[in-house]
Parts: sequence; C-alpha cells; structure tokens
Amino acid sequence: MHRVTNAFPARHGDVSAAFAAARARFGVVSSPPAQGAAQPQAGTAGGALVLYDTTGPWGWLGELYAMNVGSLAGHFGAWTAHPVATYAAGELSSYAGVIYVGSTFDEPIPTAFLDDVLQGTKPVMWIDDNIWQLAARSPSFATTYGFDPWYYDTTDVAEVDYKATTLTRYLPDAAGIMTYSSVTTAAVLATAVHVADGSTFPWAVRGGNVTYLGENPMSYVTANDRYLAFCDLLFDTLAPATATQHRALIRIEDVGSDADPQMLTAMGKYLGSQKVPFGIALIPHYLDPTGYYNGGVAQDIPLAQAPLVASAVKRMLTEGGVLVMHGYTHQYAAVANPYTGVTADDAEFYLAHVDATTNSVIWDGPVSGDSQAWADGRINAGLQDIKTAGLPAPAMFEYPHYFGSAVDSRAVLAHFATTYHRGLYADGLLSGGPIDETHVIGVMLPYVGRDVFGFKVLPENLGDYEPLPYNNNPARLVPDMLQSAQVNLVVRDGFASFFVHWYDDLSVVQQLVAGVKAQGYTFVSPSAL
Repeated sequence: MHRVTNAFPARHGDVSAAFAAARARFGVVSSPPAQGAAQPQAGTAGGALVLYDTTGPWGWLGELYAMNVGSLAGHFGAWTAHPVATYAAGELSSYAGVIYVGSTFDEPIPTAFLDDVLQGTKPVMWIDDNIWQLAARSPSFATTYGFDPWYYDTTDVAEVDYKATTLTRYLPDAAGIMTYSSVTTAAVLATAVHVADGSTFPWAVRGGNVTYLGENPMSYVTANDRYLAFCDLLFDTLAPATATQHRALIRIEDVGSDADPQMLTAMGKYLGSQKVPFGIALIPHYLDPTGYYNGGVAQDIPLAQAPLVASAVKRMLTEGGVLVMHGYTHQYAAVANPYTGVTADDAEFYLAHVDATTNSVIWDGPVSGDSQAWADGRINAGLQDIKTAGLPAPAMFEYPHYFGSAVDSRAVLAHFATTYHRGLYADGLLSGGPIDETHVIGVMLPYVGRDVFGFKVLPENLGDYEPLPYNNNPARLVPDMLQSAQVNLVVRDGFASFFVHWYDDLSVVQQLVAGVKAQGYTFVSPSAL
C-alpha cells in the first residue's frame, strides 16, 4: 500500500543546519516559511499583553516567540503583542496579565515596564533573559520576591520535574538555565535535573506577582517537553480559577478517493460504539498525475467518482465523525513535492525536496504562482468536489503536512474560522513588516488557542502513529503516544490530541482509545470546541 508519513516535518522547534550557529543562546527554529502580513489580536481589558525583544543580530527571534505565546494566550481570550521597547507607562493596568519573553541578552528594558511590574498589581510571567534588570531596579528585590537571580548553568540538563511528572529537555540545548544566589520565600514551581549527578535546582519560581522561567521553553519542543510546564503555568498568570479537565481528540487522516471503504466503515463503527467522536481529514480530489502507483497511467479521481468511499464517509458522519478539509489534492502539480507527486504523499501549498545527503526534507518556499486567489481557487474547487459527492461542507481546515504561506492562510480564513493542525508562522506576520521566509516557528498547542491570523486552532499535540522511522523522524508507536498523553496531564485544561491514518490497523486505534480513556481523558468532538 502506498503512503509515506504525514508527519515528515521535524519536531517542533528543531534546528536547521542554516541556523545552527545561532543556537548557542537562542531557540532558533526551523519550520516552513510564510508570506504576507497579518495583524495581531486586539488587546482589550482583561486580555493578555505579550512583550518581546527586538535588538541584536538575533532580535527577529522575539517576534517568533511572541507568536507562540500569543497563540497560547488566545486560549484565555484576546491578546496583543508588541516590542518591550515600545511599552508605555501604565499599559499593564489594561490587561489581566503580561508575558515578557527575554530572548536578547541585555535588551534595553524601559524603566516604565520595570516599575509597573514592581508595582505588584498584575501577574507577570517573565521568561529567560533580563530578569537581572528587574532585580537591579529594586534594592529590596531579593527580600520582596524571595529569589535572587545569579548566572546561567550550562551543564547538561535533560529533565525538568513539574507536578511530580518528569518532562524532557533536549540534551544538546546549551543555552543554559538561570540559577539563584538565594531562593527564600519564592515558591519553586519546577526543578531542573543535572544529568551528571541527579542534583536539582529551580527551573521556575514565583515570588509576589512574578513567575520566572529560567530558560526559554519554546526551543526544541517535543510532545513530552518542559514546554508543557510553561503552558500550564500560563493559567496561573491569565486564568488561575480554571478548573481541571482533560479532553481528547482523534482524527482519521488522509481520507481520499483511494481509501478502503471497508476500513473506513470499520473505524467509524468502532469509534461510534465507544461513543468517541472523531475528525475526518478529507481530501476532496485524488491525483496521481504521472501514474506513479498505477503503472505509468495517470489517475484523476474526485470523490464523486469514488461512491463507495463517499458512502463510507457518510456512515462515519452518523457515527460521530466531523469533516475537516485536508487541502484540495494534498499534492502539487506533476512533480515530486517532495516524494511522488501523488495525493497524500506530498505537500500542496509549499515546495519541498529531500536532501540526498541528510535524508531530510528541506522546505523551499511557496509554490510557483502562490497567491490568495490561487489558494482560494483550490479551496473552492475542493468544496465543490465535496458537495458533488453528496457530503456536507467541512467547518475546519488542515494544511497538508501543516505547510502553507500567509497569503494561503488569508484565503483559508475567508472560508474557515477554525484550523486543526500545528500552526507555522513567519517573522513579520505579527509586526506587519516584511515577511522573512527563513525565520519561522512551529507552534504546538496542548489546548485550544487563537493565532495571529485570528484562527481558532485546535490542539494536535501527541502526533500520529508511525510504525517505521522516516526522514530522520523516529517511529512513533502506541506506547510512545500513550506516554505523551500521560505527561500532558500536567496541563490542567489540556488535551490528548492525535491522529491515525485510515490504513492503520484497527487494533492501533483500539489500543490508543482505550489507553487514553484509562488515563482519565474524555473524547470530545472537534466541532464542540
């Protein structure tokens, strides 16, 4: 059976060779670029204020991290973001809380911001650099806040403990974690663990109105990462009264005209019997333009010409399925992009190739002729194919392989208010400046968020079942996914959200559903969020 992994993007926050030299102090990320500009969410009283750095040779990182924080803060309501350098005195009072991301060592911080933080009237999360400027602004800081920042420990740390749970940390991360000359009355919220001897030191502390994270948790993020502690601690800053609940999502991936109707029916019937609602990532039009899997004879099969598949999908809808538009053809033209040119193997809205030396997928940029009109045409064509097949219009969208440009996203936004994938965002989207396609961040959400485009973004944080390694991505088996679900329980309003392909053995789905339920998660419909 043909198929290559749908998860060939490297893990969120991974580092490309092009950016490796920048990694010593910063969480440089390698994800697909985007184009165009988008406006940040408008700030309102009670929302979140996100402040970020902009100076120095790596100042562009600040905007990327701010988009990550903003997408998370969107879980709690409106958010706005701007450089810390433009902070105005008293601005903090208009928000429920503020998150400052220190990504530039010794970024000039306005004294107005320091003084407003020290007023102690609003909760503040301070991430990584420049906490020493806040401490220096108050002669009694160590006494008032109960901790005194000291220096960065750059020895090996591969584990952060939070809520009696072991979270992972990428071992080669040499950026360091802040240590303290003293921690007295401050609460230690999470601890870092030295590889060498198992000794610990604070990873996150809280004193007064300030929660401080001793490193940037948005670099080198994986499904079991200390990033989850950061995501949970945001509740203390923005919504401390949030009740604990743990929900789950499952999506059946790459359902197109070539799918096996019996396998679709079996999956839908099982999930319905378990009262497990599910998403159906539907590809409206199957193309094999070079006959790659058909003896050199091209295939062009819209859903309406695969009536058994369309009927099976209709039955799945009666079992609790919800349609998600997964692109139009899930491939681009009659070229390998990067594999075969065939539906479900390749990307649709972005160009890519496989590097022969490293066996890694390299993302090359938007497709030729990329524009909002081009993307809108593909979306309209896909919606028409779905309608012709007698299926209802989907209410949410998922990029094939998660990759699409900013102009594509504006076209998507004209049709869909909700996306169901991991978002990818380029430098310049937040500030409205020129888009830099070489500076991009991938954002993984453990709960529903709202991104810089204004999309409601459903979480997809456990990844998918992959029985074999591919393109430097390891195999991901049922025990791996269940371990990630267990770890994600540290997030008080978090999800266990994952996908399987229609051709995966039903026993895999059964094991995952049973295992996730046993951990205390409740499956909900994507349409209910």
